[in-house]
Amino acid sequence: MKQFYTCLLFILALTGAAAAQDMPRVRQTIDTLASPYFHGRGYILDGDAKAANYIRDRFKQTGLQPLGNSYFQPFSFQVNRITETPQLQVNSNTLEPGADFVARASSPSGAGKATVLMLDSLILTDAAAAQKFFSKRFKGKAIVYRQQDAKLVNQLSQPQQLKLQQARVHIILQPKGLLTAVARQADAVPVLEVLAAAWPAGAKSIKYSIKNSLNQKHEARNVIGYIEGSTKPDSFLVFTAHYDHLGGQGKRVYFPGANDNASGTAMLLELADYYSKPENKPRYSIIFIAFAAEEAGLLGSLHYVQNPLSPLADIRFLVNLDLLGTGSEGLMVVNGQVHEQEFALLNAINKEHNYLPQLKRRGKAANSDHYPFSEQGVPAFFFYTLGGTTAYHNTHDYASQLPLTKFAEVYNLILNFAAHLQ
Repeated sequence: MKQFYTCLLFILALTGAAAAQDMPRVRQTIDTLASPYFHGRGYILDGDAKAANYIRDRFKQTGLQPLGNSYFQPFSFQVNRITETPQLQVNSNTLEPGADFVARASSPSGAGKATVLMLDSLILTDAAAAQKFFSKRFKGKAIVYRQQDAKLVNQLSQPQQLKLQQARVHIILQPKGLLTAVARQADAVPVLEVLAAAWPAGAKSIKYSIKNSLNQKHEARNVIGYIEGSTKPDSFLVFTAHYDHLGGQGKRVYFPGANDNASGTAMLLELADYYSKPENKPRYSIIFIAFAAEEAGLLGSLHYVQNPLSPLADIRFLVNLDLLGTGSEGLMVVNGQVHEQEFALLNAINKEHNYLPQLKRRGKAANSDHYPFSEQGVPAFFFYTLGGTTAYHNTHDYASQLPLTKFAEVYNLILNFAAHLQ
């Protein structure tokens, strides 16, 4: 085995598979995808549709061909949307949406005034305290509790849960930061998540407004292009990245998603540009897939696996790209413990060229779009970088704070790894 990898690395040294990286173009791509025009690449103001059109146009400009009659693979799903910017006033203090608070993604509509009723965590462990608390009148109240108590609140008895639903609104105090997501259903009670540091001491009353819309058939599109291989056109390498993010809450709040995952989408486009050049024409065919609706539950990749445009059995290897904007502490390789030979090769290449400080590996994980392929027996890695920014699923994941510390090195690592798979 050692002789095998030594030979491969010697061939790599002779062929010089590394390529210079156009980092200004990478920056421009991320800036564009994370800009207000795309509004978080989500489910209001046509954010994800605008992003899909942008990626299709880049595929065309690069010279990728559609894998079929169109670059788009459409599908639909149900999604809850916060269609107007939420409002919250506590006592006489007006809180800033997106910075001090957000509506929970699964929140229904609600508006009005409410009296604050703090939920003492003692009720979660003391029966007498619980009996006293649940004897109160909840109508017209804002039930306020800490995030660390939310799981236990969800484990209360059904009668207690129904009593809590009589409240006008729930307020969940977040100790560190605001994280949001994508919800496919609407809850029974409006919910606002508020930074604990922004919640005024001695809060007595609130005034709030949330407006939702449950879209039962949101139209989304995977964007797919390919380059035909020179000697093995019926075998495929596949590069994937999800372009969608969390969208926004009305016009004033949006989640830029620079690291998650404008960075991975930018890498996908850079790889497409490299392989589209005649001097870099691959032996295997290469498919490039920008997935929609990853944030809604890997829906784009699930749809593709259920409706593949080429046989899944013909995929030599798949590399999924997400969260590639950092790298000061190295790279995580999901499925590195599953595909040991390929990880050993990847690690040997990295050590030979000193691209990243370390490659860490883990086993199977259903945390990105590689997973539906892995479940169907397709060999796949999922790469994400380590260290650097901690902005994630909030309004702070904007382009200018993204360091791109090892973006060029990850790019060359991928090219060298792919060269050995062909």
